[in-house]
Amino acid sequence: MDFRNLKEFLKDASVYILVIIFVLFVVNYVFTFQQNVGPSMSPTLENGDAFILNKLAYKVGKIKRGNVVVINNNNSKYLVKRIIGLPGETVEFKDNVLYINGVAYKEDYLGSDVETYDFTMNDIKGTTGGKIPDKHYLVLGDNRTNSSDSREFGLVWEKEIVGRTTIRIWPLNKFGLVG
Repeated sequence: MDFRNLKEFLKDASVYILVIIFVLFVVNYVFTFQQNVGPSMSPTLENGDAFILNKLAYKVGKIKRGNVVVINNNNSKYLVKRIIGLPGETVEFKDNVLYINGVAYKEDYLGSDVETYDFTMNDIKGTTGGKIPDKHYLVLGDNRTNSSDSREFGLVWEKEIVGRTTIRIWPLNKFGLVG
């Protein structure tokens, strides 16, 4: 047996092994591909749209209102929703207008034809004293009349947020940033 050939083989193989480990790390902890299932985020994301999920976004940055996020709902499935309410806030919808702490807030990302049924914080599971508690968020789908969101399952705990949607990659004619 020629040990020089074995040494060359191990040297070459180690580069490939390191690349594989790096790719697995990136896919598991930084970026991954996800697909939107269902109509709840229409028209922002349609059923079947594929996007890149940035899992590192909230490990190094803050969760902001309007971000489109993926949440792990009861460890059973991932849901795509939009952050509407932040910790310490009161959120209310009245006559199709969003109120944050009693002040009207314009949702520029929604079309004018989107209807949101009235609700207050008293209608949301997990609220305390009419406010969103620390490390919790109120999320809604953009298709408000056809979305399973905080109005149904309650507030989302910060640890349930897997990451932020960044770039839609499918269909190709809609390739671009998700907003």
